[in-house]
Amino acid sequence: MKVPFLSLKSVTEKYKDEIHEAALKVIDSGWYLQGSANEEFEKNYSNYIGTKYCVGCANGLDALIWIFRAYIEMGVMKKGDEVIVPANTYIATILAITENGLVPVLVEPDINTLQINENLIEEKITGKTKAITIVHLYGQCAYTDKIGELCKKYNLRLIEDNAQAHGCIFNGRKTGSLGDAAGHSFYPGKNLGALGDAGAVTTNDEELAQTIRSLANYGSAKKYVFKYQGRNSRLDEIQAAILDVKLKHLDEDVVLRKAVAKKYIEGIKNPCVTLPKVFDWNQHVFHIFPVLCERRDELQKYLNSKEIGTNIHYPIPPHKQEAYKEWNELSLPVTEKIHECELSLPMSPCLTDEEVSYVIKCINEWR
Repeated sequence: MKVPFLSLKSVTEKYKDEIHEAALKVIDSGWYLQGSANEEFEKNYSNYIGTKYCVGCANGLDALIWIFRAYIEMGVMKKGDEVIVPANTYIATILAITENGLVPVLVEPDINTLQINENLIEEKITGKTKAITIVHLYGQCAYTDKIGELCKKYNLRLIEDNAQAHGCIFNGRKTGSLGDAAGHSFYPGKNLGALGDAGAVTTNDEELAQTIRSLANYGSAKKYVFKYQGRNSRLDEIQAAILDVKLKHLDEDVVLRKAVAKKYIEGIKNPCVTLPKVFDWNQHVFHIFPVLCERRDELQKYLNSKEIGTNIHYPIPPHKQEAYKEWNELSLPVTEKIHECELSLPMSPCLTDEEVSYVIKCINEWR
């Protein structure tokens, strides 16, 4: 049996007719940027997340970049200010900070949750700290009440990187509505994925939303009038229309993802494999199903021989990347352990019971 890590074709096939209809409607309209499809998706997505505003943009990295840039333009932050961020995130989270001349302050994760360790944050706060960025990595909620309290205590902005957690819930509220602003990626492989690059910012701050909308439109709120030195980072109409279709099915897809995760957690018994710890099933949407294994590369090679697709999220942590060579000598042992041991198993709303059972069987037979 062959089990792909992720078949985007299968995911898209589920809603093919609706997607074709939505795309054709845009094509026939003759209006391809900043039109009614964007307006409709932004309205529906902000309602889904539970915020007043949603601003579509070109991709998830830009969404985060625009949040920090807008805060600088608004005078909330300035270059040289510090932003606390998890050390084990995907590099895009950190790129958005340094792109704006801000200083990332890396905090180790909790090995049990793989999310930023709430108990290590306060010691990193200085007079220059202006924000905490949390990343709902792998689809698990990173927010905690303690993090919220720290933001209030020190008057810090809370930024969410919600690229991997569409549909995740914390105490009745969606991730993406828990902080002051959130960046969302709709990269095709995400739980809510476009058929190309796409992103958005959600917030309840009207000034922030308006500033981001201008920045992502060359710095303009009015045609040929430029308040900022912006860039072109707009969500195109076809992608907006496709996302609006898939948004209607997001919650049912999350249910299917959780069903796969439960089968893995109940079925995988190999002591060499550490499974994700789920403390609240509402707080995880399983964009990724990460396991930890000290013999990760051997396990991956074995699963490949069984035609089971896997991935590594991520093989090299940000502080060991050449792009941030000034950090290369840093010792962040928990982060490094995760990056050395993490292996992502197949995860999709399209996986069959037979495929999931085969993955479980193969892992349990590995020694």
